[in-house]
Amino acid sequence: MLGADKGTLDSTDSRLNGKKLSIGIVQARFNAPITDALAQACKDELIALGVAEKNIDLVMVPGALEVPVALLAMAEKLKYNALVAIGCIIRGETYHFELVANESGAGVSRVALDFQLPIANAILTTENMDQAVARKTEKGRDAARVAVEMANLLEEI
Repeated sequence: MLGADKGTLDSTDSRLNGKKLSIGIVQARFNAPITDALAQACKDELIALGVAEKNIDLVMVPGALEVPVALLAMAEKLKYNALVAIGCIIRGETYHFELVANESGAGVSRVALDFQLPIANAILTTENMDQAVARKTEKGRDAARVAVEMANLLEEI
């Protein structure tokens, strides 16, 4: 049911029932204090939504640019109802931030579209570490909810 003030689903909504789902998570190691917290919040929320811990697979990659390759490998297995991309890109002094942010985002979208597989993109793109710290837990939870809701939606369609 939609929350009256935020337009969000409440946890009793059937769209957030993860009991029959298998979810894959790809986590970038770069900025590990942030990505570890994102991944933990995501896993905790998936379990709270009913996804069995044995049905949650986590793979690690070096950085955000490598996330789409691992997502593609997981998508090709045809065993997941949804995937989650986790990373953290913090703006530096060079153009590298834009390159990594744009290319990782495009790669995540490409895998989702090519496989018609929901992928919750929790690759943070922030100006500084403080912004990343402020978002790490909530964005991890959000990613879990998106993955479950979209997996259930595509099952209905």
